[in-house]
Amino acid sequence: MQAVPSQARERRRKNRDSSLTDQQRSLPLPTVALVGNPNSGKTTLFNALTGTHQKVANYPGVTVEEVSAEVEIGETTLKFTDLPGLYSLDPATEDEAVAVGVLRGDFGSRPDLLVCVVDANNLERNLYLVGELLEQGAPLIVALTMTDVAAREGVQVDPHALASELGVDVIPVTAHRKGGARPILEAIERWLETRADHMVVSTCDTQEMQHYTEAISQALARIGIDALRSEIRAAVLDPGTSLRGAEEFPEVDALLQQAREAAAREEFHETAAATRYEWANRIATNVTRREAKRTLSITDRIDRILVHRVGGLLVFLAVMYFVFQSIYTLAAPLMTLIEDGFAWVGSAVSGWLEPWPLAQSAIVDGLIAGLAAMFVFLPQILILFFFIAFLEGTGYLARAAFLMDRLLGWCGLNGRAFIPLLSSFACAVPGIMAARVMPDARSRLATILVAPLMSCSARLPVYVLLIGAFIEPQFGPTVAGITLFGMHLLGLVVAIPVVLVLNRAIFKAHRLPFLLELPAYQWPKWRDVLLTMYMRGKVFVSVAGRIIVTMSILVWALLYFPRSDEDFARFRSEYEQLPARTQALISEDAYLEQRQAENSLLGRFGKAIEPIFIPAGFDWRITMGILAAFPAREVIVPTLGIIFNLGSDVDEGSRDLRSSLQAATWPDGSRLITPWTAVGLMVFFALCCQCMATLATVRRETNGWKWPVFMFTYMSVLAYLGAVAVHQLELAFS
Repeated sequence: MQAVPSQARERRRKNRDSSLTDQQRSLPLPTVALVGNPNSGKTTLFNALTGTHQKVANYPGVTVEEVSAEVEIGETTLKFTDLPGLYSLDPATEDEAVAVGVLRGDFGSRPDLLVCVVDANNLERNLYLVGELLEQGAPLIVALTMTDVAAREGVQVDPHALASELGVDVIPVTAHRKGGARPILEAIERWLETRADHMVVSTCDTQEMQHYTEAISQALARIGIDALRSEIRAAVLDPGTSLRGAEEFPEVDALLQQAREAAAREEFHETAAATRYEWANRIATNVTRREAKRTLSITDRIDRILVHRVGGLLVFLAVMYFVFQSIYTLAAPLMTLIEDGFAWVGSAVSGWLEPWPLAQSAIVDGLIAGLAAMFVFLPQILILFFFIAFLEGTGYLARAAFLMDRLLGWCGLNGRAFIPLLSSFACAVPGIMAARVMPDARSRLATILVAPLMSCSARLPVYVLLIGAFIEPQFGPTVAGITLFGMHLLGLVVAIPVVLVLNRAIFKAHRLPFLLELPAYQWPKWRDVLLTMYMRGKVFVSVAGRIIVTMSILVWALLYFPRSDEDFARFRSEYEQLPARTQALISEDAYLEQRQAENSLLGRFGKAIEPIFIPAGFDWRITMGILAAFPAREVIVPTLGIIFNLGSDVDEGSRDLRSSLQAATWPDGSRLITPWTAVGLMVFFALCCQCMATLATVRRETNGWKWPVFMFTYMSVLAYLGAVAVHQLELAFS
């Protein structure tokens, strides 16, 4: 028996759905939840069961992803959910709290069946969670994974003996092999025939505590509350924990008080965990056979090098250099191909729509440009997540986080933050998405909020243009190189106090000890690596992509309107009245484009807020370039080309654009852009969040607009203050 292929499944579902009533269609699908410790092989099994038919969303009200898929087994369609990894039902992180919330029905109905994934190589620790699940009484199947890894370490687990000890089915699986998940599907099909619960098993309760737990459960059932036994135990052991408001009922409150008194007499709080570990140790000892081994395991021998304080750091630097050099090398030609492809499409569509100028501009400069701005990020995202999934699959990513924890810990982040921050030097979008490697919500959010401060590749055209026009000609290539390095370093330096302020003033979080499991080394599953690439790319295109395209069309409209024949007639008349020498330098099309930009809504807004930017040394032209660049930083280069009568077909290496910027003046004849002004403008771009793709991605990752707005605001304020500070220093020294 196996899951039905997708095409056949769709045909059968349509045939079946056509015979269902509306009431039958509205019934929720039976849910199978995969639960287990981190690094237990849970996601690999989920991928083997569901393939690419996965849906990714956030659980309501939190930033934790819900990954689910529908799978048809026989005539029944089931919803499979991959819960976040957890070590026990006493959650320590937001991810674990969400997993426990799903188990007790906080996000809908409880799962109908639990598949607890157990790592054979770490059986005793994994059995602690199994014991807690057995106490809940819900239907349970144990999937025994990593048996091949355990065998290499000389560990043999008897699944039949384990099933006898636990009283539930124990199914050995090798999910990374073809057909390896079939035994689990067969076990689920057997459960579908009976839908039977299992007997409630107590792994740590005394007889008196069992009595009170059962009595409270029955009292809650009488008032319509279906609570997990772990919820009842938490309310007994911690008087501050609410039992869904049931304490207001006298019968429940009286039983809770009696149970708390009994727990205090027996010192249950101190002994419960130890008793459950003794239970797990006894079972693991009974079902496991270990070969006597005199030598270190393969993992231990490799770790002597990879987690060494010197050798490990050198290997880490080499690995990171290879990863990001590969991202740059492999992504660059693909990004160029995408840009050229969309440019060709835009040119072709422009020719077809030439009789309809409004439609031509809206589709070419708005829609197609927005699609190009979205898809151009895909190569970096896909390649980055290929390496993240590959390194995580081998087990090396955990070692890298361990090595980096000491460097990042003093400012409130932990070692896992190095991947998102380092990724953001190429592009903040994949860097923010990579923050999912962070173990808890606060660390993840702090990392997301400072990731855009890393100097991404989109800032480089601005640096090259301004350094080439104002720094190198006056101070030489050495100072130009130092300036470029300083701009890349600035964001990293500013990120340190920002993280400290976020953790201490906003999150009010104290840094917890960094606890990290170092899994055994193994060859990654290519199916999982490629599926991770596919799902991350799909999420970016489907969620962030919509916002990017929408914002691109909005900015196009602000630059395009208002537009009328009368305005163009007036602009042409102005051009014809220019001196012949000026007309020889500026084409009519470039002049009309510049005057339309100045007359547009964005141009008018730039002039209106010019007084705000005067303290930074920026006039309305620079201000308009900044405004146009908010969707994407690099847009300032063609925008400045339009403003300075050169047209939009210019790049950062354009000599004409550099000359125009050097010659630009204030109304009193003084230079508009000095080396100080250029540095101030670069500081503004280094610190400001001018990237709609970044904001869209943060919105996706944080499940709302609160944190994108906060990030945009604080970075804009920092950028403005930085630019003002540079200009005021110029005034002071001059």
